[in-house]
Amino acid sequence: MDSFKSCLTSDEASQAAMEGIQKDFPDIEVACIPVSDGGDGMLDVLIQATGGQSITLNVHDPLMRPCTAHYGISPDGRTAFIEMATASGLSLVPPEQRNPMLTSTYGTGELVLDALKRGCRNFIVGLGGSATNDAGLGMLQALGYRFLNQAKESLVASLETVMNGALMAKVAAIDASHVCPEMREARFLLACDVQAPFYGPRGAAYVFAPQKGANRGMVETLDRNLRHLSDVIRQETGKDIASLPGAGAAGGMGGGMMALLNATMEPGAKVVLDAIHFKEQITGASLVITGEGKSDKQTLMGKIPSGILAEASRQGIPTLLLSGSIEDVNELNSAGFLGVFSTTPRPMPLTQAMEPNVARSNIRETARQVARLFLHKSAQ
Repeated sequence: MDSFKSCLTSDEASQAAMEGIQKDFPDIEVACIPVSDGGDGMLDVLIQATGGQSITLNVHDPLMRPCTAHYGISPDGRTAFIEMATASGLSLVPPEQRNPMLTSTYGTGELVLDALKRGCRNFIVGLGGSATNDAGLGMLQALGYRFLNQAKESLVASLETVMNGALMAKVAAIDASHVCPEMREARFLLACDVQAPFYGPRGAAYVFAPQKGANRGMVETLDRNLRHLSDVIRQETGKDIASLPGAGAAGGMGGGMMALLNATMEPGAKVVLDAIHFKEQITGASLVITGEGKSDKQTLMGKIPSGILAEASRQGIPTLLLSGSIEDVNELNSAGFLGVFSTTPRPMPLTQAMEPNVARSNIRETARQVARLFLHKSAQ
């Protein structure tokens, strides 16, 4: 099960379903597999699923205030799991202080740098939930990149000034001569479902900056700054990221990382399912149950239940969908779900349905009834 956002984690929802199944069938073997589509919760899912280690670190938040963030390291010590929102996320900035002209991804770079020093060379980075629109320049600054003005002077001399959305306009050249040497061996995989280009009407600034505190004037300025930076990157690296799908993710951080770190990007669900070896984990199963807080036709556009359905279908395993709210049932059935079930048993206010204890009880009972029906049918 995916998380039921603002209600239950993936693991909590899965445990509730398992309890419902085993209430009447205690001998049934149930495997709970935490999952995420690359957004909130990806980090904890990867740490738990791989048996990795959680690292806590003092870094800087989007407004360069001290904060505590964490990331994960795989059991072999070679792969780091980073959710950029833990250091550079919108939730770290109070609504009245949100301003993507000023916020920076510097803290995410501090996480990457710490992982590099610990021996990690492979990075899985979740790009969701950012408070920033700096194209990842703050993160790159933390790793040793220098951004120069027309006079070939560094735009930032100390941490009193960091790269942000406003300073993008002044970048005239990029100096990689001071980048930490470990970066030469680093490989980055970005988990992201956003297909936005770097700039333009569907780009990072116009689509996402308003929710990060930008007014109309700021949006227009940030978009111009991204256009300018795109030109500089093309001149410096030969790479054209302007219309690259996903370049606008996390305020342009996707584009910055693909251009300067040679990062690759894949849908979040695929990244997570591959990382936890989902294919192998469900081999031999009789039934797969997945779910999320709300399911509709957008579920089929790369969300985790659609990825789970695709792999289960390849193995010939029937898949059921249990969600708090269900819409577009015909589309979901046509996609291949054997059955689609709402876990809310009767009309109730959304606030009540989202109370953790209520949601657990609803999932538990729905899974119990589904198991009774499925196992009775299987026994015939």
